[in-house]
Amino acid sequence: MRLKDYPRFTIIMRGYTFQQADAILKAMKGLENEFAVEMTLNTPNALEQIKELTMTYGDSIYIGAGTVRTIDDVKAATAAGAQFLLGPHIFTTEMLNYAKQHNVLAVPAAMTPSEISDMFEQGADIVKVFPASVVSPRFFKDVQAPLGKLPLMGVGGISVENAQKFLSNGASYLGLGSGMFNPEDLEKLNIENLAAALNKLISSVQGVMV
Repeated sequence: MRLKDYPRFTIIMRGYTFQQADAILKAMKGLENEFAVEMTLNTPNALEQIKELTMTYGDSIYIGAGTVRTIDDVKAATAAGAQFLLGPHIFTTEMLNYAKQHNVLAVPAAMTPSEISDMFEQGADIVKVFPASVVSPRFFKDVQAPLGKLPLMGVGGISVENAQKFLSNGASYLGLGSGMFNPEDLEKLNIENLAAALNKLISSVQGVMV
């Protein structure tokens, strides 16, 4: 998987049933270049869901694993077919090396300039700044002033209301979780409304160059 092909937005699927996850991916028809999806490993049957979703949609949508915390998580998610791995904290060298050896994008999390720099030096493809809402959009601009342009992903508190601000301040990617969809639309598997939510996000950042 090549970094340049990775979409701007990652939908974080935490605690969703397979039917709900399937509905979200169906709603992405025509928007495959805009969105990737990650199933968090603390979701029931996460590995089975990743495997099944990858078999069905893996040719057109990037499907990965989230809440990756250990080398065992890395190995299990990779075996299930995950194309990228997101973590809530920094990755060990072993985790980063394993991902690279298996052509899987590694996206560890960091919150300081030192952690961000260290993760890139050790081979991270993208560094997830988490929780992004705590450091604010300006952090992305400020941290890249001395470090140079970096592939940073804002996760944590990102919404359709503030996505433009984060991208305008230098975030290259954004991850959106529970606030992305109306709970009722997920419950009723309303693909049309789920697609409308995705399109609303795209519209909210129209004209922003990343």
